[in-house]
Amino acid sequence: MLTRRGWALTVGGLLLALAGRLLGLLELYVLAMGCWALQATALGFLALHPADLAARRSLHPQRAQVGGESRVELAVTNQGRRTTPVVELRDPVDGGPRRARLLMAPVAPGAEELAHYRIPTERRGVLTVGPLEARRFDPLALATRAAVVTPVSELIVYPAVEDLLPLPHAPGDDRRGGFRRATAMGAAGDDFYALRPWVVGDDLRQVHWPSTARRDELMLRQHDVPWQGRATVVLDVRARYHDDSSLEQAVSAAASIAVASGRGGSLLRLITTDGGDSGFGTGPAHLDAILERLARATAGAGELPDLPQTSGAMALIVTAEVPGPERAHLARLGGRPGSLTVVVVTRQAEPPPAALGRTVVVSAGQPLAPAWNRSMAAAGAMRGAV
Repeated sequence: MLTRRGWALTVGGLLLALAGRLLGLLELYVLAMGCWALQATALGFLALHPADLAARRSLHPQRAQVGGESRVELAVTNQGRRTTPVVELRDPVDGGPRRARLLMAPVAPGAEELAHYRIPTERRGVLTVGPLEARRFDPLALATRAAVVTPVSELIVYPAVEDLLPLPHAPGDDRRGGFRRATAMGAAGDDFYALRPWVVGDDLRQVHWPSTARRDELMLRQHDVPWQGRATVVLDVRARYHDDSSLEQAVSAAASIAVASGRGGSLLRLITTDGGDSGFGTGPAHLDAILERLARATAGAGELPDLPQTSGAMALIVTAEVPGPERAHLARLGGRPGSLTVVVVTRQAEPPPAALGRTVVVSAGQPLAPAWNRSMAAAGAMRGAV
């Protein structure tokens, strides 16, 4: 392939040949032939001196947060028998005009050359990096030869995450999903918690007879039931209710709630209106999988499903454009009373009135954390009083 300099020489040769024809000067023909001979020599040089290169690309980190950056490290090895010429490395980013362009000095046979660059992350999603091309030039830079030495890699950019309080713990049928405190009187559990006096209605099978004999009153064993909360995040991604701004704000809200609840040790589940359901899980790997789902989330078709009847707390994230009757209906679903928190993303100064119970409103361009944390603190205080 000819470079700009090579194409300029080609055009110059044609002009010299045309001038020689018009003026009848043999010398101009000779100059034109000289230009074309240089081009043929450049192409032949590249054909006879291939560069046998292998490369590795690694991203650190492979999953970045919006506003952060990822460092791309390249390791290029000369697998041939000759020292390579100067090589240009081109690594496209996200399939667009942005690309990293690096010049690599000559590399001896069997040697490895290292290079690196950084990718800023301005928006969430999946950025493609590569394929990495190695371009060689002849000594006069009249021609170039490119070869793909590394395939495409993916950089996952997570949504923006705010520092939120976790969803309040809600009681449920699952004995492992409830309040973080000692169990009710007489409940059976795994670990011994304390001894207490018997009261009317207690199960006599829990009587601790040695202590009863010593104190001359009935004493019961109280056990601590293992605790693990459950948190479900439901995200409305229906295109008819979203624009680009509201979708990003809703996805960021879902990610923030998921991170806050997941780090608190709760079993976590993400449901989206496009049919996605992560199922309940816990641990860093499960949380990373949920954040990756949110990084790939796009507006589309679908319907907001009936919220699953499950124990634990639930957060529903919708826009103010969702009809009030639909939101009011959803507020009555999804578990026990008081377990549902609705986050309303609005593009207006005030959302349309709707009786949704515990509702957190976030306006366009405003952070979620202040309103959310006030609501969660109030909910926690009420539960503590109970």
